[in-house]
Amino acid sequence: MTYRNRSTGPMTTAIHAGETPDPTTGASAPPLHMSSTFVTDQVAGFSAHDLEDNGAFLYARWGNPTVQMLEQKIAALEGTEDCLCVASGMAAATAIFLTFLSAGDHAVVSDVSYAGVAELARDTLPRLGIAVDTVNMSDPAAVAAAIRPNTKLIHTETPVNPIGRLTDLAEIATLAKQAGALMSCDATFASPLGQDCSALGVDLIMHSVTKYIGGHGDAVGGAVAGRKELIAQMRGEASIHHGGIMSPFNAWLIARGLSLLPMRMKAHEAGAMAVAQWLEAQPSVTRVIYPGLASQPQHDLAQRQMTNMSGMIAFQVGSAAQGEALHRR
Repeated sequence: MTYRNRSTGPMTTAIHAGETPDPTTGASAPPLHMSSTFVTDQVAGFSAHDLEDNGAFLYARWGNPTVQMLEQKIAALEGTEDCLCVASGMAAATAIFLTFLSAGDHAVVSDVSYAGVAELARDTLPRLGIAVDTVNMSDPAAVAAAIRPNTKLIHTETPVNPIGRLTDLAEIATLAKQAGALMSCDATFASPLGQDCSALGVDLIMHSVTKYIGGHGDAVGGAVAGRKELIAQMRGEASIHHGGIMSPFNAWLIARGLSLLPMRMKAHEAGAMAVAQWLEAQPSVTRVIYPGLASQPQHDLAQRQMTNMSGMIAFQVGSAAQGEALHRR
């Protein structure tokens, strides 16, 4: 049975998950803890290996109450046991790759990914002795053919940035399970409200929280949600050893934006659909790519997999020259 960490609706969860009244002042709004160190009665050396799993805070690289509040909020929205927040979306992707892949391992990665992820897979991972094959994730047969005995990770992205292509997450998750590999998904363009990645079999759900989750364009961050044991591995490797932690101030800003995510995503979807339908009617537009349109080749998959079509649209106008001319108008 899939673990579901959500007992309330998405609007209530987005507002209240991870938050409690301040025990000292009774303030209902979450406080901002800008402290690098914390006073504790715990006797420990200056190593994360000495940490006790009792919720106490010692040093901000190991954990911070404001960041933890955001992690609990995202985990609740994703319906997962835990979440790790880091400094950026790329820090989240790097955390996945460098926690679960080692020299001699193999990864299958979407052939269209966020540029930083594509460059990491193409340039950095091979330098570390990690083999990578890039595959069109909308073709399960191609994914199956790319899997090797040493495949440890299948990394997907849906909808794909920037072309809006979808991946059948349940089908790819089945392939990953059969291969004994983990499956991760960059779900930034969908948001936690756009598709239920956990229920579809994704092990590690990644977001650039700079985008939809934060929503205000004033804070950079990343997050990975998943099972507790997987997130614990990433916390020890990516946060404590690599050091790419999220600032408490950014966590506070992003949590503020997240409280309105359900309302914003409804507005994004409605606005995008109106624009996409208008674009389809323009004679100068040769193709509109938006999963909510009935004309899309993957519309059936979108209807089956997505609960919100989000606000990302791509369209074509015939040629690069025409696109450049349109851009200059």
